[in-house]
Amino acid sequence: MRVLVTGGAGFIGSHFVRTLGQARVTVLDRLTYAGDRANLEGVPHDFVHGDVCDAELLGRVVPGHDVVVNFAAESHVDRSIEGAAEFVRTNVLGTQTLMQACLEAGTPRIVQVSTDEVYGSIETGSWDEDAPLRPRSPYAASKAGGDLIARAYAVTHGLPVSITRCGNNYGPYQFPEKVVPLFVTNLLQGRRVPLYGDGGNVRDWIHVDDHCRGIRLVAERGEPGEVYHIAGTAELTNLELTERLLEALGAGWDMVERVADRKGHDRRYSLDDSRLRALGYRPRTAFTDGLAETVRWYADNPSWWKGKRQTG
Repeated sequence: MRVLVTGGAGFIGSHFVRTLGQARVTVLDRLTYAGDRANLEGVPHDFVHGDVCDAELLGRVVPGHDVVVNFAAESHVDRSIEGAAEFVRTNVLGTQTLMQACLEAGTPRIVQVSTDEVYGSIETGSWDEDAPLRPRSPYAASKAGGDLIARAYAVTHGLPVSITRCGNNYGPYQFPEKVVPLFVTNLLQGRRVPLYGDGGNVRDWIHVDDHCRGIRLVAERGEPGEVYHIAGTAELTNLELTERLLEALGAGWDMVERVADRKGHDRRYSLDDSRLRALGYRPRTAFTDGLAETVRWYADNPSWWKGKRQTG
């Protein structure tokens, strides 16, 4: 089986590649600040340095692959607030360009990897896959746009593309701008950590390995045109997450710096993953175990994260 993984040098994409076993894998990555070929060291693959917006390149790379999984995305909310253009370019135009290339190549299976943030914010309960898209940040809006493009290709052209949406990922190799690696690496260096607003924002946490297993299941058994949620194993406020990270690093609350809340900060995310569970999916990594493993990885691998550009 030949698998093309776009954005495969990033955090989630590289983990997905590492789990593919005997498949013949092509990684296409633009190697922007969060993409790193070191994430793929020791993993057999063919590497193409390129952009999902490059139709000519995709016309050469996509044909011959049995599965295409699209991780290529700009994904940091704060950066999208500072400047949305690159998010729209990569997440919307890039998705359209890739879908067109897959259509022309007759690709048998495609998975568009997305996020729970496309739904906005929910006070109680959980979203199912038919919930309306109400994104509240430029990042979320660009991902929603890409999802709609993918679905339109499924409906209009019969393209066999499924969409996955998940909550907040954590695990090794995550670029230290996201909250878990940012807090861990700051505390390892004796630096304070920034906590937005009142810390009451709630997120659903999923280990990257569980996320990737869900994606593989959708690639194998998902229905074209359908959306599948991949829910996590822990719903925590940012205060609760901070407390766990402080405890794991042996630090006190004096290491926390309260900062102004993010513009348009979504209060709570929560996904109903019944559709995927009906296909046999179950998460395997308990949050307590996964977080401890993640903290150890960053503590043991300072050469990977030191010098990488951080926010906060």
